[in-house]
Amino acid sequence: MEYGSLGENLISGTLDWEKRFDIAVGSAKGLAYLHEEYLERVHHCDVNPQNILLDSNFQSKVENFGLFKLVNRRGGGKNSSFTRVRGTRGYMAPEWISNLSITSKVDVYSYEVVVLEIVMGKSPMTTGDQGSINKGGELRGLVKWVREKIYGNGEIELWIEEIINPVVKGKCDLRKMGILVQVALECVKDDKDARPTMSQVIERLLPH
Repeated sequence: MEYGSLGENLISGTLDWEKRFDIAVGSAKGLAYLHEEYLERVHHCDVNPQNILLDSNFQSKVENFGLFKLVNRRGGGKNSSFTRVRGTRGYMAPEWISNLSITSKVDVYSYEVVVLEIVMGKSPMTTGDQGSINKGGELRGLVKWVREKIYGNGEIELWIEEIINPVVKGKCDLRKMGILVQVALECVKDDKDARPTMSQVIERLLPH
């Protein structure tokens, strides 16, 4: 792809807020297609900024299915379970280490870690410095901090400006970014059944 990976562009700071929102929506559409529309249900299992590529129009393309899982839509089959943990540290859903069944909700979790990185400019792959998702390199600290900002300040305009990446130049649509953050918090819940599907994420981001 002409503009390389989302990860490269996040590091270089080349993306304005409009592009960031569009990339989040485009990536959600790609994952929803894999989960719900493709002939076989596909669980990507390694959603992270390096596996989201940007074309000449900065349209996002989900790629690298080296860890993917195919699940027959009629259920079951030899591909219905994993024998080992898969994914990239920092983006992996808690069910990987809790020995729970692996569903499409692992991609939902990973996708929204990416969204938080898009909005806040903080990577879960870095620990112990200002660029980390939190001082311990864990997601929980960040999610707790964001929720405190939301419930403590009320109006989107009051809390979103404290959360978004201040390095990014250009005007930000606070309403759209606020929705994006709120959806992200729903998708990184430890209980996989409490997370929305990718199609539900799209409905929240693109209301009719």
